[in-house]
Amino acid sequence: MFEREDETVERVIQQLRRPVAIDPGLDARVMREIAQVPFPKRRARLLLPLLAVAAVLATVLIVARPWIWNSASKTDALQFVLVAPQAASVALVGDFNDWDPARAPMQTAHGVWATVVRLAPGRYRYAFLVNGVEWRADPSAPAAKDDEFGTPSSVVTVGGRGS
Repeated sequence: MFEREDETVERVIQQLRRPVAIDPGLDARVMREIAQVPFPKRRARLLLPLLAVAAVLATVLIVARPWIWNSASKTDALQFVLVAPQAASVALVGDFNDWDPARAPMQTAHGVWATVVRLAPGRYRYAFLVNGVEWRADPSAPAAKDDEFGTPSSVVTVGGRGS
């Protein structure tokens, strides 16, 4: 019974980790469709300067992005997932939220619980608190060395960007 649930959990985890494939020809097809739409000349005279300004602004933002966003925020958004179909509630607890279940409650969709937490670079110990009483380590992450309390927990290391 448990082996079958573990296989299901592994399949769900593998599916969530699979990268999304984007068709490389999508941009070209969209641009061809846009080019085929009739465009009145009067509107073009008014719209072209606005499009030029938008293009310049977009270019500036793309070029400046590493300095603007990376310097302002050295945190990464991490998604934590636990498959627990019988659970009534699940919370993510760890070093990053003082082990407080109220600070990272998880949402469910058909027994798959998930939440997103922003973490600065570092190494963190964490666990899932199921139904307010049962501590569970993350089955898809490395186990943490046993602590003084004997509760199962896992470890996540956040690397950071641009440093």
